Amino acid sequence: MNVLRRLAGVGTVAALAATAVAVTGAPAQAASYNGACGSGYSVIDSMGAGNGAGTIFLTYNNGWNCVVTITNTPGVRDFMAASIERSGGTWIDDEGNYTQYAGPVYVYAPNDCVDWGGIVGNKYIRMIEWNDHCG
Repeated sequence: MNVLRRLAGVGTVAALAATAVAVTGAPAQAASYNGACGSGYSVIDSMGAGNGAGTIFLTYNNGWNCVVTITNTPGVRDFMAASIERSGGTWIDDEGNYTQYAGPVYVYAPNDCVDWGGIVGNKYIRMIEWNDHCG
């Protein structure tokens, strides 16, 4: 079972994670999109991941949506995940211990909604960011 599906219903944990960011101060400098989805993909949305530990990017190119999660501390091995699904479909995931980024993961969904998200950090802490996007 992927991290998003396992954690999406844990609203209290997400609220606690957001509170932790507010209490501990500003998150680290956000990562920049690295072009991992390939030529022609443009960033259409992004959000923080793992209590300021990284950034999740949603990109788009001619009906194809792509997600990449990028760490703010390149070179440091950490658990990361990038996930996407056509809303109501099956999650497509890349999860593992990486030093740069997780993904890219793709789904074809022209003029439809996608759910997307990712994580940077210890998967057992259960901090996750996810969102939906319709286009």
